[in-house]
Amino acid sequence: MIKSILDNDLYKFTMQMAVLELFPDSHAEYRFTNRGKQRFTESFVEELKRAIEEDLPKMALAEEEYLWIRENCPFFKPMYLEYLRNYRFRPEEVCVALNEDMNLEIRVKGPWHSTILWEIVLMAMVSELYFNTVETGWKENCGKLPFGPEPTADFLPYESLLAAYDERVLEMGKALDGKKCSFSEFGTRRRRSFEIHDRVIKTLKGLPALAGTSNVYLAKKYGLTPIGTVGHEWIMGISALLGLRKANYFAFESWAEVYGGNLGIALSDTFGSKAFFKDFSLKLAKLYDGVRHDSGDPFAFVDRVVEHYTKIGIDPLKKVVVFSDALDALDAIRLKEYCEGKINCSFGIGTSLTNNSDFFRESPPLNMVIKLHEINGIPVVKLSDSGEKETGDRDALRVANYVFGRKGLDE
Repeated sequence: MIKSILDNDLYKFTMQMAVLELFPDSHAEYRFTNRGKQRFTESFVEELKRAIEEDLPKMALAEEEYLWIRENCPFFKPMYLEYLRNYRFRPEEVCVALNEDMNLEIRVKGPWHSTILWEIVLMAMVSELYFNTVETGWKENCGKLPFGPEPTADFLPYESLLAAYDERVLEMGKALDGKKCSFSEFGTRRRRSFEIHDRVIKTLKGLPALAGTSNVYLAKKYGLTPIGTVGHEWIMGISALLGLRKANYFAFESWAEVYGGNLGIALSDTFGSKAFFKDFSLKLAKLYDGVRHDSGDPFAFVDRVVEHYTKIGIDPLKKVVVFSDALDALDAIRLKEYCEGKINCSFGIGTSLTNNSDFFRESPPLNMVIKLHEINGIPVVKLSDSGEKETGDRDALRVANYVFGRKGLDE
């Protein structure tokens, strides 16, 4: 299910280097949350445990991978690349169980710099294994299910199903390309399978609008640019290590300390965009190339970020917004049209490419996350601009919402 140690998203490696440099002694705990209705089986758990204990520890950075990443990711420092050369997944950091409701429980605990690489590979494995062992009808009886653009009861062999999916992906890619929507593929974590993910990249490769992929292994395989900067967990972790109220500011300053002007896209919604803009000073706004939107109304966010840049004397047309919140091609095209003449934009498109819910109508992707839960025993939270995306300990959420003026302390 995981083909290489590089079969992971770039931003996990970039954060790993930053953690090693600034917080090498910090310990982390991550927890899995299933937001959907799908449930799991004992055999699923057994196979997931086997893969964690037997397959992943064998993976190591191959020499040609080392040479490629050194050449194509110059922002990685030599010391970090030596660390990555020696990195191995440690199964003892992961606990997997099935609760009484047949829901999956996963906890990852250990040094932050070590545990940080588990999130994406675990989610990709959970997704692929679920569709191989629990919900198998999409593959075994695909002719009896309404797949594709139009429901059909005709028998459709698996290879024909894959070909039809290729056509759907190409259709989306050409629509984006036709509107000059620069986009990157972000679909590792909820892909239906590695096979489908690989075919997606192969299908899209060559389109001028495709800027790259977050998956480092597939970027290497297909000669694409690996895309990624920073995730919510960086800001969440720093909220415990350096302070909650100014966590955004501390996180962006710390990131710049490690990377200088490289990887300069600021993630905006960890504690809500109001808190973000309060900390996104003139210095940071000049230093960073742009901001990433990942929750809340994207059109309202465009207006807000344009207003912020204009107010502090920066031309918004010299900056960029990266949209990455559950996008499909039509969403991206509408946002591109809205941004025209206001600010530059690009798009990170994930699950709709690697596990499209319209195509697999009767077998939708899992709605799941793995989020940072504690740093050094201190609970951390994500508030977001969308209430359903809030994660973390209930009491910690209550305190954080109060600190950022979103709710009263007793709410």
